[in-house]
Amino acid sequence: MRYVAAYLLAVLGGNESPSNADIEKILSSVGIEADSARVTKVVSELKGKSVEELIASGREKLSSMPAGGGAASGAPAAAGGAAAAAAAPAAEKKEEKKEESESEDDDMGFGLFE
Repeated sequence: MRYVAAYLLAVLGGNESPSNADIEKILSSVGIEADSARVTKVVSELKGKSVEELIASGREKLSSMPAGGGAASGAPAAAGGAAAAAAAPAAEKKEEKKEESESEDDDMGFGLFE
């Protein structure tokens, strides 16, 4: 990740096609020892490609990925509220079960400080 970040910093600085030396210089300026094999890989993979197009393509891919939340994540906001309301009683039941299990341990006579 640091190698890609250094590449992007070089591009932001006006260097449209950063070299290995440019990336190594950026990394060394913040005290990071660069792995030349990784630097070469990043430079070769990004050579001749537009950073703006790569970022736009990445955003499209990320927007199609689910971001947690289960089945309600793709539902409208009203349905999401209903799902949250339905989940509340389930959470209460889980808390009740936890309380019962703690009291069961006390009843079994395994008190640590008795």
